[in-house]
Amino acid sequence: MMSRTHCSRRRVAAAIGLGIAGVASLAASGAHAQATPLKMVVPFGPGTTTDIVARHVGEAMAGLLDSPLLIENKAGAGGAIGSDLVAKARGDGRTLLMGTVGTHAINPTLYRKLPYDAQKDFVPIGLVGFTPTLLVVAANSPVKSLADLKAEAAKPAGVTFASAGNGTSGHLAGELLAARIGGKMIHVPYNQGGQALTDVIGGQAQFMFYHPAAVLPHIKAGKLRALGASSARRSAAAPDVPTLQEQGVSDFDLVAWFMVYAPASAPAADVMRLRDAMQRALARPDLAAKLAELGIEPRTIAPSELAAFGVQEVARWAEAVKRSGAQLD
Repeated sequence: MMSRTHCSRRRVAAAIGLGIAGVASLAASGAHAQATPLKMVVPFGPGTTTDIVARHVGEAMAGLLDSPLLIENKAGAGGAIGSDLVAKARGDGRTLLMGTVGTHAINPTLYRKLPYDAQKDFVPIGLVGFTPTLLVVAANSPVKSLADLKAEAAKPAGVTFASAGNGTSGHLAGELLAARIGGKMIHVPYNQGGQALTDVIGGQAQFMFYHPAAVLPHIKAGKLRALGASSARRSAAAPDVPTLQEQGVSDFDLVAWFMVYAPASAPAADVMRLRDAMQRALARPDLAAKLAELGIEPRTIAPSELAAFGVQEVARWAEAVKRSGAQLD
């Protein structure tokens, strides 16, 4: 039988062990809390597709880097304000940008002057994926088809279309549609894509091109109707929505993409570390599933080819901008 003295000693030892474990746990927690956060700048407002993608990707990367995540929304000027913030940030490998086709492929042509150089001021970390946009109208709108929209645009008053801002893929898609089918289509840019969508639902604007992630919940809720997809092939997230090309709009293939960037001043070692973390994050089934739900279709591009991809996209979208006739400032 165990003596009271021996039992007491065991209790004391156990208590000391728990105390040490507790101190170690607190120390580890404190170390994580004090770690320099990984800051992901989103050049659009909260709740936008770019914001949601940034949070999913940022959280996965931050977890692999054992850092807390800080999301900073800096909307305005078609993503130029937030992009410029990162371009001028101290290159410490801790400040990133969730760039888009608008910030890095459209803006360089759409704006005569940009505060940043899309190629020289950034180093690409990794491509998240591609997504088409869907042409949507309010569910109670008399416009029930692309033919109806064309007829409305042919009237003297024309139609208005909303976008998440000048220079976004939604803006350019609307301009290109006007150039393709004719009629009067008046662009109404918003600083927040969510507000633009709200006004389309409310009838203040007649239509909008926007990402499946943002519009599908409203379509399912009976508030929006999708008339077409901007891509050459149907969206995997909305396979029942025909493309505009299927409906007779020739040469219409505009697909948005998301890319994580660091400032060009970031040290090479940090760039390699970030690229490794992003590649590992995108390989995780849970993140892949979240992106698929958003309508993001993955595509692998080797790190050595990312810069060339950016140059090619600027050239491709420059042609689209010129065809649409859109020009700012």
